[in-house]
Amino acid sequence: MKNNNTDRKARGRPRDEAATASILRAALELADEVGFDALSVEGVAARAGVGKTTIYRRWANVWAVVMDAVLADVVRAAPIEEHATARESFRASMRSLAKAYRGKTGKLLRPLIGRAQIDADLRQAVRARWVEPRRRIAREVVRRGVERGELREGLDADVVFDALYGPIYHRLLVPYDDAPLSEAFIDQVVDHVFGGLERNPGGGGHPARR
Repeated sequence: MKNNNTDRKARGRPRDEAATASILRAALELADEVGFDALSVEGVAARAGVGKTTIYRRWANVWAVVMDAVLADVVRAAPIEEHATARESFRASMRSLAKAYRGKTGKLLRPLIGRAQIDADLRQAVRARWVEPRRRIAREVVRRGVERGELREGLDADVVFDALYGPIYHRLLVPYDDAPLSEAFIDQVVDHVFGGLERNPGGGGHPARR
């Protein structure tokens, strides 16, 4: 005999996932079109074709909706990749992130980071959903690099991550015309930082550029 509750839950999941996808897509579209000052839960709900109560069941405010939308977009477009070496893993991952930040994602992320400075809940959400998951992966990349003998022992993986990614966020948040988030810039950052991380810097030459 079928369990009606189980059947309802099974039928509900796709609808919930579809509604979530529509809400996140609507939030990104509207934030890009009208900016944050004119953005509202009501507007996102109307664009997504859902009731505003559907949004409030999951998010406290429209900033939280946009944050989830932006972070989901970045995770999809710029995951931390794994390659044969730590150097090339970070190079590829940072190139993807810089590419995302050169476009609409970077435009939306700037005000979100600013808002997080005065919104403790938003700041905690960014830390829990974005910063820590990526740092966990990065720590493993560094650990394996040390185990392979590629990187010197005793490295603080979090400091390595800050040294590599800090310049990206500096240029994102303090932009100036002659300092783009280009692939050439990413390559320079990686090569400068890894010059101080590798067990034998320059000993075997840099891996070929992709």
